[in-house]
Amino acid sequence: MNIDLKGRTALVTGSTQGIGAAIAAALARSGARVAVNGRTPERVEQAVADLAREVPGGTFVPVPADVSTEEGANRVAETLPEVDVLVNNLGIFGARNPLEITDEEWRRYFEVNVLAAVRLTRLFLPGMTERGWGRVQYIASDSAVVVPAEMIHYGMSKTALLAVSRGFAKQAAGTGVTVNSVIAGPTHTGGVEDFVYELVDRELPWDEAQRVFMREHRPQSLLQRLIEPEEIANMVVYLASDQASATTGGALRVDGGYVDSILP
Repeated sequence: MNIDLKGRTALVTGSTQGIGAAIAAALARSGARVAVNGRTPERVEQAVADLAREVPGGTFVPVPADVSTEEGANRVAETLPEVDVLVNNLGIFGARNPLEITDEEWRRYFEVNVLAAVRLTRLFLPGMTERGWGRVQYIASDSAVVVPAEMIHYGMSKTALLAVSRGFAKQAAGTGVTVNSVIAGPTHTGGVEDFVYELVDRELPWDEAQRVFMREHRPQSLLQRLIEPEEIANMVVYLASDQASATTGGALRVDGGYVDSILP
């Protein structure tokens, strides 16, 4: 399949590392002009430099802003008046005793993981519908469906994204704009490595720690390993393409078979 995104501008939130950086690189390889987003100019400039080395000839635009705030989201919209592909990737996670999660933490997870995506969709969806083409995506998680006991606040936020995605898909019905969510399974990132070591012996070498984590904490995985960020990015690139024109309102799984159901 030849996916050509030349002439398209993509914004990937939280794209200075991990899954977001992999998505930015993959979109650039397919020809898109990619806006790289993070909270600080220094972090974003470093990420742009790294991505430029990874994807020679790729076009990357630094867009530093904290999109979990209204001010930051508006700043992005001022820098990028038109976006064709919006990938709402920004998210935070962490293990916490459910009975110790404070009101402040519940609000923070909703603000960062859900409301940031809602704000940006509200800002960019009208332009997409006016132009008759656009792609909005939300990076959700298996935790949206299989809520971990140690991350209820995170699972809640990802479940909310599935509802947000479906609702905005209905808003965009018949306009040429598609709206989907991607259910990512346990993925190998620096942050996840830290999380794994919160739950298993820190003295274990990484390969063994990963196997113990999957066996003891994610035994449902059919892949029986962590997913690589590039594997998530492949689905995002497809959904950003013309070839995915009939896929909208969906929750597409890149979860290694973790969710034990035929349908999401």
